[in-house]
Amino acid sequence: MKRFISLLLVLVCLPIAAQTTTGTFEKYPVFPECENESIATLQHCFETTLRSKIYSNFNIPEIVVQEDYTGKVAVFFEVTKDGEFKVLYVDAIYTELKEETRRIFEELPKIKPATYNSNPTYVQFTMSIPVPIKAVPIQLEDEATVSEAKKVETLKNEYEEIKNLPYENEEYSSQINIPFSHHSYSLFDPALNRVGQNNHTAQKPFIYSEVNKYYDFEAENEKLLKDKSSWFGRKLWNEHLVTIKGKDYWITLDAGVDLQVGKDFEAELKTYNNTRLVYTQGGIGKNFNFFAVIYESQGRFADYFNRFARARKPDGGAPAIIPGRGIAKKFRSDSFDYPIATGHISYSPSKTFNFQLGHGKNFIGDGYRSLLVSDNASPYPYFKINTTFWKLKYTNTWTSLRDVRPEVTADGSYRTKFIANHYLSYNVTKRLNIGLFESVVWQNDNDRGFDFNYINPVIFYRAIEFSTGARGGNALIGLTSKYKFTDRINAYGQMIIDEFSSSDIFGGEGSYKNKIGYQIGAKYYDAFGVGGLYLQAEYNRVRPYTYSHNSVILNYGHNNQSLAHTLGANFSEFITIARYQKGRIFGDLKFIFAKRGFEFNTEDDSLFYGGNIYGTEDNRVSELGNEVAQGNTTDFFHGELQAGYLINPATNLKIYASLIVRDFKPEIDTETVFENQTTWLNFGLRTDLFNWYYDF
Repeated sequence: MKRFISLLLVLVCLPIAAQTTTGTFEKYPVFPECENESIATLQHCFETTLRSKIYSNFNIPEIVVQEDYTGKVAVFFEVTKDGEFKVLYVDAIYTELKEETRRIFEELPKIKPATYNSNPTYVQFTMSIPVPIKAVPIQLEDEATVSEAKKVETLKNEYEEIKNLPYENEEYSSQINIPFSHHSYSLFDPALNRVGQNNHTAQKPFIYSEVNKYYDFEAENEKLLKDKSSWFGRKLWNEHLVTIKGKDYWITLDAGVDLQVGKDFEAELKTYNNTRLVYTQGGIGKNFNFFAVIYESQGRFADYFNRFARARKPDGGAPAIIPGRGIAKKFRSDSFDYPIATGHISYSPSKTFNFQLGHGKNFIGDGYRSLLVSDNASPYPYFKINTTFWKLKYTNTWTSLRDVRPEVTADGSYRTKFIANHYLSYNVTKRLNIGLFESVVWQNDNDRGFDFNYINPVIFYRAIEFSTGARGGNALIGLTSKYKFTDRINAYGQMIIDEFSSSDIFGGEGSYKNKIGYQIGAKYYDAFGVGGLYLQAEYNRVRPYTYSHNSVILNYGHNNQSLAHTLGANFSEFITIARYQKGRIFGDLKFIFAKRGFEFNTEDDSLFYGGNIYGTEDNRVSELGNEVAQGNTTDFFHGELQAGYLINPATNLKIYASLIVRDFKPEIDTETVFENQTTWLNFGLRTDLFNWYYDF
């Protein structure tokens, strides 16, 4: 019987539990301190007062202290009809604890007994006393205070209640931009270009949720996973380094690298790149996501690449601008240091709208190159709205850009200019898509700042350009198209018109105002029945003076780089690309043949031939008779082979080797344009998060 009672006391869940022979009672016993309590708070007052008196007078026996005991004492007691406390049973590991408990209860004062039907009655309680004593309870005075105390106790457990749930690849259904890498995008490009689908493929980068509908990222990555059970094995081969997930949020955190070592054999130059990066992505709630990357880099590249970077150096003493990255500092005697940070926040309040604020790049087109907006230049701040409904997708982008040349720098500060873009994509049929593009560039002249004339997302920019003055802005318009012949073959095209003058465009006299360019291309998926083989052919042709302007700052460039095609203007180019991936093994092969026209930039000839988009049209070589590749005509060849192994599909970490063979033959050698050949062998370990172009 004693064992049963002891077990019953130990299993008591409530701090103090009461019972009577009638099963209940109308009113709790009353301490003098509780005389003014309401019936609703009388129980709480009784319990806290009793504990206060016991805890404050309880002397822990010496043996308990010496043996560092932690536990509890279970007490079974009653308050009699006369209001006296009577211990019925004590359960404790030490006899000394039992004796001390009986002593405390014997010293408790006589109180008003419990009542039933207005008559005194006895009531029995079970109580647990912690050893050692933790705290003396505070006497609570009213219901509001009782409620507040319970709230405080709940809040004190907040930290312990935070649980890290299993990460379940939430990024694949998020509003985050998929890092834009041509090879990575080629893996799901076939899934996006099936006949009959009502999607839009020109506005890049894509967000995961719009692609995941057609290409199951989780299922595809599941095929690549290695059977690894150790933490290190899983993190190296399969997973993000750190994942945090709660009820309504998730975060991943990864460290990455871009480590390269190589050699430019013709220049006898050892090359390297040493990039360390940290990137994080996550979601808060259902529709808000973020992505950020910080890069710290040093490097020395092939001779042609280094010269290209130095030729674009900004005002202020920095030695170079690394193409596609940004302004570089000098590192050691012959290398560059170029830190950079990119990222964006993305919010989709509905299936129709997506809003993004970021520092990064954008791309419009289905080709390898873009004549409208490409990711060739350095990252820039932007705000973008994507609106998708019916058979339409409408993209508005506003960006802030810089002109860093010495001739436009004012008071030691780089010049600021702005660009607003509209792009409307329309699925005419289940096979045919067409797109309309409009862009305007304006500068911060007359303290004009951001011109709110251009904030309207539907207005025709050309009309605003006229209203703000002949040189107040530079408007461009463009057309795109794509036709799906089958699920495996499609063709695409673009046209850019920088000076909309029909008489000059169709006059056939080679007017310098005939500033147009066009692109045609085709893609072949699973070519010749080989799964994973992707073939692409593309032709680009841009007339001289395209993207430039008579107000020199209103050119279509940023940080001394073109915002559209990598080669600028005044060229024709043919590209063939083959990409292949099976499992984790991948390879890319690319050939580029181009004819380009450069300026001579000599004392005898300093005229502008239309190749450099930063040239001024006021210095043009001719009003009429202008032809593609005029000036210092140059034959250009670029061949690039890359092969490697995907180490981790979650972070896109790759190990690879690449070989670049380049031939550059101008008609006349000048100080900046001269014949050279390059054979550049490179080995690398890279977290592939962006396109890096070497073909210029």
